[in-house]
Amino acid sequence: MTMTPDISRHPCFNKSVSGQCGRIHLPVAPACNIQCRYCNRKYDCVNESRPGVTSGVLTPPQAAAYLDRVLEKEPRITVVGIAGPGDPFANAEATLATIRLIRERHPEMLFCVSTNGLGLPPYLDRVKDAGITHMTVTVNAVDPAVGKRFYSWVRDGERTLHGREAAELLLMRQLESIRGLKERGITVKVNTILTPGYNDGHIEELAKAMASMSVDMLNVMPLHPTADTPFEGIREPDKAFVEKLRKAAEQHLPQMRHCRRCRADAVGLLGNDRSGEFAGCLSECGRTEDSACGGLKALPVASAVSAARAHAFDRPHVAVASLEGLLVNKHLGESEKFQIWTRTDNGYEMIEERPAPDIGAGPKRWYALADSLSDCRAVLVARLGETPRAIMEEQGLLPVETEGFIEEALDAVYNSVDPRALQALRPKKRKTCAAGCSGGGEGCG
Repeated sequence: MTMTPDISRHPCFNKSVSGQCGRIHLPVAPACNIQCRYCNRKYDCVNESRPGVTSGVLTPPQAAAYLDRVLEKEPRITVVGIAGPGDPFANAEATLATIRLIRERHPEMLFCVSTNGLGLPPYLDRVKDAGITHMTVTVNAVDPAVGKRFYSWVRDGERTLHGREAAELLLMRQLESIRGLKERGITVKVNTILTPGYNDGHIEELAKAMASMSVDMLNVMPLHPTADTPFEGIREPDKAFVEKLRKAAEQHLPQMRHCRRCRADAVGLLGNDRSGEFAGCLSECGRTEDSACGGLKALPVASAVSAARAHAFDRPHVAVASLEGLLVNKHLGESEKFQIWTRTDNGYEMIEERPAPDIGAGPKRWYALADSLSDCRAVLVARLGETPRAIMEEQGLLPVETEGFIEEALDAVYNSVDPRALQALRPKKRKTCAAGCSGGGEGCG
């Protein structure tokens, strides 16, 4: 299929139509494969507009139904976008399935996807075949020495990289992605988060590099400091400083100056976002059962992100903290070993027991545990603290607190049920840990 780039109806690529043409972002991509130091997807506030924020996560059929309902009230939508709340190509199948479904119903739409580029290269042909017309790739640096300061980690398959190694891999994939998109006739915008003290002296160099690759537009976005991130204390650059760097970059590439830092569930015109108004509709569509998606419901963002990270790499097993192999009934911190369960044609089977790392190593213990359970999509425990929870999630392992029959919990995990539903299996909360527990639920180790 030959595609002719069309910016006449895309408000992000063409400011002159931003008052007539709207966009909708469908939040079908909760998992992310990098951790940017400026990003926090934990919180959702209807009054907050920034990438990574959404009121819920939808399956592809739910997203298609949601779009139909939105179009009844906002017919000016001309662009269907997927921008998270994680990365669309850390959720490639859901992303492409959503585009296919909507293209069948609304072939007149433009399709736009925003990505960090890490996971995109294997899907370049499928992106073109799906009819995606516009792509945005976030590139914060074209020098790994600069880029390494932006990312806590980069996950490539089951490898987690840090520092310069992470930045080098990410940049290589970003450049490969941009080249591949342009070769396939797709319009490309690059977003760059202008961060004082990090890449403010690097913007023109980046613009030159992107221009050499025939990128269509550069969006220099000033950092918006976000709470509970490593960059929360960095000042937001003022408008004069941003404009100075945009003018320097404009010698090489057209600049986007009307960006609204859109949410992952943005709806409507750029200057009149209606995501708060449609939040109830999104949630209602997310509660709709769909057998084709295994009954997956829209989850609050924190749960959905954790679940998606755990399922993103198709890990076959589930780890269980149990005294006797019947119930989930041990605290993470008191477990000396974990039972490893898997699903078979005849139900569930415990295949082995694995020892837990030694007590007393602090966070290192939880990283070691996550590494030893790297083939598990979830770990079922009676209790755990916030420190091990955060580390488990960071490493792609979904921690589930529950107390009840192991097989009931396994049913929920393997069938993508909201993990909070497992709380119903838990007896009334105890005031203290069980006798012999070496942890108090506060991340001890």
